[in-house]
Amino acid sequence: MTDLRRPIAELVAEVQSGTLTAVELVTASLEAIEKSDGYHAILEVSEVALERAKQIDAGDKSGRLAGIPFVAKDNFLTRGTHTTAASNILKPFAAPYQATAVEKLEAEGAIMVAKANLDAFAHGSSTENSDFGPTKNPVDPTRVPGGSSGGSAAAVKLGLACFALGTDTGGSIRQPAALSGVVGLKPTYGLVSRFGVIAMGSSVDVIGPLANRVTDASLVLDVMAGKDRFDATTIDRQKSYAVEPLPLKGKKIGLIKEYMGDGTDSAVKAAVTATVQQLTAAGATVEDISLPSVDLALACYYILIPAELSSNLARYDGIRFGHSSQQAKTLADTYLKSRDEGFGAEAKRRIMIGTYVLSSGYYEAYYKKAQKVRTLLVREFNTAFERYDYLLGPTAPTTAFELGEKNQDPLAMYMSDIDTVAVNMVGAPGISIPTPTDGLPIGIQLIAPQGKDAELLGAAQAVEELVA
Repeated sequence: MTDLRRPIAELVAEVQSGTLTAVELVTASLEAIEKSDGYHAILEVSEVALERAKQIDAGDKSGRLAGIPFVAKDNFLTRGTHTTAASNILKPFAAPYQATAVEKLEAEGAIMVAKANLDAFAHGSSTENSDFGPTKNPVDPTRVPGGSSGGSAAAVKLGLACFALGTDTGGSIRQPAALSGVVGLKPTYGLVSRFGVIAMGSSVDVIGPLANRVTDASLVLDVMAGKDRFDATTIDRQKSYAVEPLPLKGKKIGLIKEYMGDGTDSAVKAAVTATVQQLTAAGATVEDISLPSVDLALACYYILIPAELSSNLARYDGIRFGHSSQQAKTLADTYLKSRDEGFGAEAKRRIMIGTYVLSSGYYEAYYKKAQKVRTLLVREFNTAFERYDYLLGPTAPTTAFELGEKNQDPLAMYMSDIDTVAVNMVGAPGISIPTPTDGLPIGIQLIAPQGKDAELLGAAQAVEELVA
């Protein structure tokens, strides 16, 4: 069977030369998905994937991703599948149009083969909040794969597709990448269009790839990046993201002290320390740096994001689309019963928090103060990047925890994102790179200034080669 973990560029070259076909790649993907059912990484397989593969084999193979199968997180609107956001309130919903990111990938010959499981509406850190059942960690199925893009991370690690798409609002690409042992890239805010992706927190949502290596993630970003007339928040792209490794000699890197505190597992600290030693041996200067407001980032995040998502989820009312309660007798009943039946516990919790912090009498006490903390975070990161080329730390404070371990303790679950949320709050790009380990996967997080995604990817490729 064709190994879908091979470098994407190699597979594309073989498709273009005729030594490999798109049909063979898609068939290998679909067979692998069928065999992986026990991990529950996939919610639905595309009905049109094989037909698209046949069209590519019979026609134009010049695309940069010709014949490459990929998986999209199930909050991307797509053709040939339903889009549920892993929530009963959208079961089953067939989107009337397709996400820009998916359109761009398909225009270059990529083939979406399936939709990946996630925490419903991307609310979670373990993919246990899916209304259709949890995804299992691809390395140890007794543990979580991380979240909310846990299905995407597991799909890549299991070799179900060459890459997967995820969304990152507070670490939902990087954290599952770290816990599952793959590369996860969160680009600069606005670099990839969010059009056609179900919104969670609109001021921080970012689209990005999960892949087996940095070069694969770079290639996928290079295809997706750039302005979109359907998304006013999109920004200009750099010339290219398919870059070569950047020399680490002479680079200044700040190790974030707050990410190496008592809440971080000893194994994770050891992995970061080993990487620092390798960076130093390669000629980089690594120094400790303190970002005092980082300790407030998680609390800030869980005020601002519920506020935004409570507004974004208001459209699911049982009237316009999605689940509509059959028990309702009045309009008010339709609103109440449809949402009660359709939303899971975590969605309800976040809606209530968000509505509370925006309500009269509490807006100034909570929401406005959290926005001030966000401004402090932006200033501290900007100041840090005046001294350092990159910032470094663990992607997650622990390795993958057991299924069910934190389900009844929301605060403990939220702490899983403590090393990632600040990057979203300031709009900077970050990437999680897996490090060699004898046990469960561990990810190293590299962070760059806003708009320096190409430089981040070049450094990440160098770090990946260094730690391999």
